[in-house]
Amino acid sequence: MQNKGVIKNTVFVLLLNLMVFVGWQLAAYYFEFAYPELLVLFGLIPLLSIWFVWKNHRMHPEISLSTLSFFPRHFHWKQLFKHILFTFRVIAIALLIVVLARPQSKTSWQNVDAEGIDIVISFDVSASMLAKDFRPNRLESAKKVAQSFINSRPDDRIGLVVYEGEAFTQCPLTTDHRVLRALLSEIKSGWVEGGTAVGMGLATAVNRLRNSQAKSKVIILLTDGVNNAGSISPLSAAEIAKDFGIRVYTIGVGTRGKALSPVARTMGGQYQFDYIDVEIDEVGMRQIAKMTGGKYFRATDSRKLEEIYAEIDTMEKTILHVKEFSRRKEEFLWFAIAALGLFALEQFLRYTIFKSVP
Repeated sequence: MQNKGVIKNTVFVLLLNLMVFVGWQLAAYYFEFAYPELLVLFGLIPLLSIWFVWKNHRMHPEISLSTLSFFPRHFHWKQLFKHILFTFRVIAIALLIVVLARPQSKTSWQNVDAEGIDIVISFDVSASMLAKDFRPNRLESAKKVAQSFINSRPDDRIGLVVYEGEAFTQCPLTTDHRVLRALLSEIKSGWVEGGTAVGMGLATAVNRLRNSQAKSKVIILLTDGVNNAGSISPLSAAEIAKDFGIRVYTIGVGTRGKALSPVARTMGGQYQFDYIDVEIDEVGMRQIAKMTGGKYFRATDSRKLEEIYAEIDTMEKTILHVKEFSRRKEEFLWFAIAALGLFALEQFLRYTIFKSVP
């Protein structure tokens, strides 16, 4: 019987300590403290709990009887709340410790000055971009990956150039990426004269960037073929890009070997497809990238194309200048009111409802 009372009291103080610990952690999560070193005073709570168990054990000695059947059993409602006074005192002490540590809320805000990068994506939209070695074809796959790339760079000005046998600006440099994405989704093959004018596509992109004041200027030149049209050679356009301090990342799109590609167009405007060799001027693409301080990539499938754009995204990071401001507000008042309220309630109950007669 005696051990049973000790066990009950021990379980009670363990639960009470657990409740205090959880409350302490919540306070530490939501507030910062001017004197956090004073939180070590929470170590008094377990000591007080040990004293409580020992005191109750000494004040209420028990005797062992073989049976209690001849004693009338009377239950009083006060038995349910016999530990309420100690509970109030412990919680009040925990609140006072928090008050001494001075909890403070922190209001913070930031001024962000973005030093963005000007980027032009130059897209090959020649008929060969309809080849089906990418799903559903090279062009649609490249558009999808470019959309994700644009989404990942909200602080940059980005423009869009498309080219076949000629080149034109689909979207000038803009930070309105909603408009840019809409214009990107509209591009398709067959808008202009057929062919692959890689030099014109690069030169048009350079023209969009030549007056840029950005510290970093980048062109992503994407093609799946060999330059066979236009009045400017790719290397000449690369020389101009170099003079303007523009880096060019070149991407060759297409599987190795043969791919199901358009070979002829019917009277109804539909393409006939057949397996033909994939030819990309990789030597020329590497030269362009090397001349301008960029890099050449080969995308043989959609996953590889995604990895390429992710790598370019990593290499060309926007510089953010962040100034952080904060303001602190004292939050101890309500903790102090709660502690004093619990102390007052404990004293009131101790000398009224729970008053003991010597």
